[in-house]
Amino acid sequence: MRLQNASDITDFILLGFHVSSGLKRLMFILILGSYLLTLMANILIITVVQTYSQLQMPMYYFLSHFSVLEISYTSVIIPKMLAGLLADNVTISRYGCLAQFYFVFFSGTIENVLLIVMSYDRYLAICSPLYYSSIMTPSLCHQLAFTSWISGCLVPVMPTIWISKLDFCGDKRIDHFFCDFGPVVKLSCSDMSMAIWTFFAESCVLLPICCLVVIISYTFIISTILKIPSTTGRQKAFSTCASHFTVVSIFYVTIIFMYVRPSAVSTFYGDKIISVFYSVVTPLLNPIIYSLRNASIKGAVQNITKKLKAL
Repeated sequence: MRLQNASDITDFILLGFHVSSGLKRLMFILILGSYLLTLMANILIITVVQTYSQLQMPMYYFLSHFSVLEISYTSVIIPKMLAGLLADNVTISRYGCLAQFYFVFFSGTIENVLLIVMSYDRYLAICSPLYYSSIMTPSLCHQLAFTSWISGCLVPVMPTIWISKLDFCGDKRIDHFFCDFGPVVKLSCSDMSMAIWTFFAESCVLLPICCLVVIISYTFIISTILKIPSTTGRQKAFSTCASHFTVVSIFYVTIIFMYVRPSAVSTFYGDKIISVFYSVVTPLLNPIIYSLRNASIKGAVQNITKKLKAL
């Protein structure tokens, strides 16, 4: 009997997590709660930054873009993940799968570039404070943000095109809770070398280079901070970049482990756990890290809370 080819397969099945029904219900509650908190926290950050004039600064401008990205990224992955915890098998159309892959890669690319932009902003603020306002103008901020989003649009195009050209024979069960590169390519029965090389070429260029730029920036930042004579001055300078450094560290450790290694083509259960971490836990931690360590945001949130209580 003839195997199904790409023209026959119109949808895939996301297998999700191979756990007991009781654990699935618990995971559903925890992930749904995390997702709602992530949405509320990032919406709050965007609202606060747009509302309060004292937060109309480059650092908070980029942070609001970061929050928009987090909302988009989690909304691409988590709804299907939640559906998979309620049902044994969740279907996703072929084009829906390609779209999900594209937007996951799209979000990861933007986050990489935004983290570089934010590290550059912190570098100027700490290493060249006298020139900061003249360099980091509103016009440059808009251009940097625009570059981040355009990069996100362009980088995933070729890997997505190559995946769309693959033939899928027989088995259409994706052993994951979203259309990640490895689990999707694993089902192909055609030559997938171009898809693999394109994906890993971009991943192995984008991630290490972005990570290296951030490391270099923070090398100069830490060196400058250590030269500040007063303890109070060092603590104040470090507090302005500690949140960003924490977010950067979490992001690159998980992403590089997931994608910059040959075994990423092969799916194993540990990848799902790491995927849950960077698609559920990290987006929840990011706004918490930024808000808890930032006096201006905490002050603005407290003012909003007081006004709501007064109503």
